[in-house]
Amino acid sequence: MVYFLYLCTVMLKKSDKTTKFIIEKAAPIFSKKGYTATSMADITQATGLTKGAIYGNFVNKEAIAIAAFQKNVNDLLVRITKHQEKGKTFLDKLYLITDFYRQYEDYSRSLGGCPILNIGVDSSHQDTELLSQVQFVINKTQQNIVRLIEKAIEDGTVKQETDPQQFAKMMYTRIQGAIFMSQTMGDKSYLIEATNELDEVITNKLKN
Repeated sequence: MVYFLYLCTVMLKKSDKTTKFIIEKAAPIFSKKGYTATSMADITQATGLTKGAIYGNFVNKEAIAIAAFQKNVNDLLVRITKHQEKGKTFLDKLYLITDFYRQYEDYSRSLGGCPILNIGVDSSHQDTELLSQVQFVINKTQQNIVRLIEKAIEDGTVKQETDPQQFAKMMYTRIQGAIFMSQTMGDKSYLIEATNELDEVITNKLKN
């Protein structure tokens, strides 16, 4: 019985490692090519595993895509959070969002492009769980900006009349639009100009 439990534990750990390996290899492919254009052949080639081995860890391609998207987004959010730790005030942290995205084109290139933009555009043509995942991340990101502004209003660094929801939507829309242009045109000046403009808005319209 003890040996059987040990064997099950070893097999579970091996399965977990295989699952993680597949996600790590598939994540940049989905981010670069999108859900529709990514084939199982792409994944088997990247992992060196058979379809049977892959389907032994995931029920279908969408499940792999969701796991890959979650990994890319989690890595991105960890990076943003760490960057914001440089700020002492909530207003500082707001500026640090634009500061992070000013160099985002260089970072996202290693992911195969922006996962939120690429997967979002691709999945918007399909009513799938993957689309729901993208929408959840966008809403969560915007709400994080809202909470940041609300805290800044409370500590007096942002004007009381500021509408946190309105600004958060405008800010995130402006950033994602600039990411699209920078990515499409191969010119990161779009992103630099957009983040500079957002800084001006924060300074001239929000800041107390």
